[in-house]
Amino acid sequence: MNAINSVVSAVSTVAGADPSFRAHIPAGGSGIAPAPFSDLFTDAVGQVGQLESEAHATVSGLMSGTGVDVHTAMIATEKASMAFEMALAVRNKAVQAYQSVIGMQF
Repeated sequence: MNAINSVVSAVSTVAGADPSFRAHIPAGGSGIAPAPFSDLFTDAVGQVGQLESEAHATVSGLMSGTGVDVHTAMIATEKASMAFEMALAVRNKAVQAYQSVIGMQF
């Protein structure tokens, strides 16, 4: 859980460095300004952490015998696992794109 908190704080720090960084507003849009990318990323990481906490709670409930069935625990752990794998894949793609841009010669 500490790793997730450190990622959230790092994203928040980077987002605060450049307040002009905002998501692109398409022409003819509804006029509602979209959330900055850092906020979307922070929310996604927070949701992964929440799913991990729910999975931990259901597994603890299963082990202590407080009325949680095996199916609920398995579903919660699979949701957390899939969310983490998706976040990891997004991070890997972002790092790959960053390395690609850094490697460009102008």
